Amino acid sequence: MSPAIRILGASDVAALLDLDACIAAVEEAFRQHGAGQAPPPGVLGLEGFHVKAGVLQLGEGRRYFAAKVNGNFAGNAARGLPRIQGVVVLSDGATGVPLAVLDSVEITRLRTAAATAVAARRLARADATQAVIVGCGAQAAAQIRAVARVRPLRSVLAVDVESSRARALADTLAAELEVSVADDLRAAVRASAICITCTPSRAPILFRDDIAPGTFVAAVGADAADKQEIDPALLAAATVVTDVREQCATIGDLHHALAAGLMTRDDVRADLGEIVAAKKPGRRSSDEIIVFDSTGMALQDVAAAAAAYERAEASGRGAALQL
Repeated sequence: MSPAIRILGASDVAALLDLDACIAAVEEAFRQHGAGQAPPPGVLGLEGFHVKAGVLQLGEGRRYFAAKVNGNFAGNAARGLPRIQGVVVLSDGATGVPLAVLDSVEITRLRTAAATAVAARRLARADATQAVIVGCGAQAAAQIRAVARVRPLRSVLAVDVESSRARALADTLAAELEVSVADDLRAAVRASAICITCTPSRAPILFRDDIAPGTFVAAVGADAADKQEIDPALLAAATVVTDVREQCATIGDLHHALAAGLMTRDDVRADLGEIVAAKKPGRRSSDEIIVFDSTGMALQDVAAAAAAYERAEASGRGAALQL
């Protein structure tokens, strides 16, 4: 008989996986990807769903496979349901034995913010003290908290088409950082050394003239072929770092620059993992504009889910289910 599967809901994941642990886990996932030590992750999209799967070796006798199944349905708000929901299935990568089923929304929120922190550590200026966040939904607070772990942020400008969401973010972070609501997107971006975009936009919201020299942009929102946040001309003028180049070429902002004929795949500086593994350089100068095209790598999900599972095993948290 197979061992019981551990069931970890959103509150379990939030209690088990703090940002520092998630950043460390995700950084190791990027390092393995960049060093060629992990099989290439996979992604499949179908009618509002996407499946991301990968395998990581995290130590002696600790090989994990995870598959995340997420649904993204814009009409759910009218139904009283979350727009995004799903699960991560974690299995023993050596035997195939299912180990855990975890809430995917909390895993995704944390691992996405962790990836931004890993990128900011190598691509943002070391003296970056002000950031702007464009899109103040469910991702926003984790994104700012993660970046604050790796850069000396003192103030944040919050921009959203619904100012109430920006004000709510400012209230959430009031005890941690100075957060101000900004109405002028371009002015806020030009005043900030770090810009994070996490919107569901289907058209560019950032353009070449919006960005001051030396800015680091983490473009988080585009994770499907019809999503777009960054104008192709801005990508073509910037240094571009991807999480997974081929994935970004089909579902990221890079996809639109390629379609416009303004870039080729060879114009991308590196995958982030190649920089983490010291195979390629990160920031080269203080005035370099760098865009991180973040579409969500499956290895991030494996790393975050494995970290939460190991802590659950040690603490006994979560329900056990025998299939």
